[in-house]
Amino acid sequence: MQPSAPQPLFSRRCLCRFRLANEAAYQLPRSARFDASREEVWLDRVTGRVCMSISAKAMSITGIDDRRYWTWVPTEESRFNTVAYLQQIWWFEVDGEVSFPFPADIYTLSFRLHLGRFSKRLGRRVRNYEHTHGWDIKPVKFELSTMDGQRASFECCLHEAEPDDAHGNQKCGHWVDYKVGEFIVRGSEPTTKVRFSMKQIDCTHSKGGLCVDSVFIIPSHLRERTRSGILK
Repeated sequence: MQPSAPQPLFSRRCLCRFRLANEAAYQLPRSARFDASREEVWLDRVTGRVCMSISAKAMSITGIDDRRYWTWVPTEESRFNTVAYLQQIWWFEVDGEVSFPFPADIYTLSFRLHLGRFSKRLGRRVRNYEHTHGWDIKPVKFELSTMDGQRASFECCLHEAEPDDAHGNQKCGHWVDYKVGEFIVRGSEPTTKVRFSMKQIDCTHSKGGLCVDSVFIIPSHLRERTRSGILK
């Protein structure tokens, strides 16, 4: 039975029922939000595969309630219209988890980050690096794990001089997707739980001037299309 046309959302149960066969996938609404609009799920228009984005508001961020360290910044550059901006902190840690009935596939998890703050002035994008520091001293460690024992990790210094491979631009002042790793869903479990984190907890120096937007979970095949700007 198809959802009625005006219905704005599809449920997790609905996704399980259809199992995203291509014919059924195109009958579902384009996207849906869960967890007080802090998670968004959509179907790739070409393949019908499931993609997910998780807002920074759904994550546990050390010091997020202290305005000396973090502020929430409204912006049109996020699909959730808000990003977390770090002014300065010594212990940097962001954790999150999600449980969802992902169809069988190989998925890539990545963090979407931006060094420096940005705004619009007279219609032009203006960048501000007043608080950006500390990201070239020690690497940030990214990790993911699944309930069936899969693990992946990645380390890098966020403030590097070399261009970002995906866009050919300097990382500072641009949104960059930092790939944490991949995990496999075989479809034998009703839901898949994924935990993810990034941290730089060396308290010998402070760090700041970073925007945290979201985490993306996208089929690995589609992520290559994302690099070419084709993902829809």
